[in-house]
Amino acid sequence: MTQKITTVVFDIGNVLIEWDPRHLYRRIFTTPDETEHFLSTICTSAWNLEIDRGKPFAEAVAELVASYPEHEAAIRAFDERWSEMVPGLVPGSLELMERLEQRGAPLYAITNFSAEKFAEARRRFPFLDRFRGVIVSAHERLLKPDRAIFELLLSRYRLRAEECLFIDDSAANVAGARAVGMAAHHFKDAAGLEEALVAHRLL
Repeated sequence: MTQKITTVVFDIGNVLIEWDPRHLYRRIFTTPDETEHFLSTICTSAWNLEIDRGKPFAEAVAELVASYPEHEAAIRAFDERWSEMVPGLVPGSLELMERLEQRGAPLYAITNFSAEKFAEARRRFPFLDRFRGVIVSAHERLLKPDRAIFELLLSRYRLRAEECLFIDDSAANVAGARAVGMAAHHFKDAAGLEEALVAHRLL
């Protein structure tokens, strides 16, 4: 008999709140090509991931400015204008979270997020304080999809992997959750998530 799923574990960025540096850099650069070149060669995903791993923004920015002084203003904008990368909620997702709350489902989150910006996001999006527990990568110096970050959630909050459904927009992170025994849903949009929650009898 399949174990009943009782607990839902959310990713935050691009599942509950939108995040895309292009929202900011389209305002800074003239053409899409300039934006893509900057994000693929200077403020790269790998660079941002080290911030998510716990490197302070000030340190990460200073290192890039030293290497690319001609792009100082654009590099500093990644920190100083971060809120412009986050236009608001992912359509429909918070409503699903609230329906799960109403049904009494225990809700948790695992997020790759900088410490500074997660504090900012909590001020802007108070619903982030409604989880029973949140694992923030920068606080733990661990990143999804590493096995250790999923195991930390399970051990810290005394959860059983086979009773958890993990939701993430990254296929690699979904695979990481499944590797520790959690059910997982690769998030595309709220409609698909609703179908998954119904299939697991959570809604």
